[in-house]
Amino acid sequence: MLRQFLSKLPRKSGKSDSPELARSNSCTTAGSTPQTHRSNSLNSGSGRPGVTKRTSSAVFPASVVAGIEPLLPFKDVPNSEKMNLFVSKVSLCCVTFDFTDPTKNAIEKDVKRQTLLELLEFVASGSVRFSEPAILAMCRMCAVNLFRVFPPNYRSSVSNGGENDDDEPMFDPAWPHLQIVYDLLLKFITSSCLDAKVAKKYIDHSFILRLLDLFDSEDPRERECLKTILHRVYGKFMVHRPFIRKAMSNIFYRFVFETERHNGIAELLEIFGSIISGFALPLKEEHKIFLWRVLIPLHKPKSLGVYFQQLTYCTTQFIEKEPKLSSTVIRGLLKYWPITNSQKEVMFLGQLEEILEAINMVEFQKVMVPLFWRIGCCINSFHFQVAERALFFWNNDQIVNLIAHNRHVILPIILPFLEKNAQNHWNHAVLNLTLNVRKMFMEMDDALFMSCHTHFKEEEAKVSIIAEKRKEAWERLENAASLQPIAGNTAVLVTPLATSIAC
Repeated sequence: MLRQFLSKLPRKSGKSDSPELARSNSCTTAGSTPQTHRSNSLNSGSGRPGVTKRTSSAVFPASVVAGIEPLLPFKDVPNSEKMNLFVSKVSLCCVTFDFTDPTKNAIEKDVKRQTLLELLEFVASGSVRFSEPAILAMCRMCAVNLFRVFPPNYRSSVSNGGENDDDEPMFDPAWPHLQIVYDLLLKFITSSCLDAKVAKKYIDHSFILRLLDLFDSEDPRERECLKTILHRVYGKFMVHRPFIRKAMSNIFYRFVFETERHNGIAELLEIFGSIISGFALPLKEEHKIFLWRVLIPLHKPKSLGVYFQQLTYCTTQFIEKEPKLSSTVIRGLLKYWPITNSQKEVMFLGQLEEILEAINMVEFQKVMVPLFWRIGCCINSFHFQVAERALFFWNNDQIVNLIAHNRHVILPIILPFLEKNAQNHWNHAVLNLTLNVRKMFMEMDDALFMSCHTHFKEEEAKVSIIAEKRKEAWERLENAASLQPIAGNTAVLVTPLATSIAC
């Protein structure tokens, strides 16, 4: 079986598969010195089964596989040689194949798949502590198989803002193979037989950066695996935690301020949500800066709907950790308020309601004036869902309680918007909700309501008088212009019936 497999693998002299072969050689060179030492000791032994001097330089460098037959099962070698066999099997899996053509190298692919499954079972058993050459070989094998550059996403480039909600997700044809490698990497990282102090030299900053690059994969199954693996890396390698947070922040910065296209923002935010929940109190200044400079600007991109749930969870975690940050988040939402995007406005209003349910009185009073000016504008929105969502705030007992305690400030702000809706909003449901809110304010403080209502009527009368004066001034200008002769190429208004200009 081995001869058959080796004969079908790409040869070093082959032109078409030379890149894969070069990568396999660079992968398996790892750990060559320790493995050679062990192999020589085996060759001088008493002919134990599985010990052989035969090698194939086309697949494995002789320094790595000499002494151990890679297709032998683990149960056929003693514990002292299992790490040698592990390195040989991992080296075997460094050869890569083209999975776009299922018929190409079918036998070799199957052998590699069986070897990966055997490695997965061995790592999951946790029977032998991993040596440093084994850790190095494992990291190199994962790098060869997983780390790759994704082709340009045509669908994202032609769509505005990179929203592909209506498109079917793209599935990698190599996924059945990649999934086993991901499972193997996860079991390897979480294994009790892996010494984090040794492994951190190979699962280093470069490895983590390339792992983060994979989050741009269009395959949701791959992003889900990556999410779990990165979370375990963050948990096991404490020394890498600041770097991981910084690297993730850089991805968010690039997404918000440069590209607005990335497939893995939701998954990265999900990881960050669990990281935030583990922050110690009081929060470090670094974490507060992340909230203001990263999480709040993430409300800006058009594709917010793809990751809005995860983003809301992250901001909520910050507020639960430190309630004083609620006013900071509200100011950020007002700063990035989507004036021309009704769907995003509805999402923003939903997030505001969640924050207001948990805000304390002191923080609420810091932002209530600009907040209710914005809510008032939403009440007057011609998009009925936006107006309806804003009026639903008065169905929340906690928010009504906050409004009641600050009604002397809020009612003068919000009443003109309510009156305008009551007079001419086109949607019947919005009109009914508006009348209900007016009634609620009347029952809350009738004297204040009447005072504000009187003031509103006076202001409305002043505005009406100013508008009438403006109209009369334009009529006089039109009449005067119509009496003037046309001279040269000067354009003049020649009819008093022309439409007056409304400001």
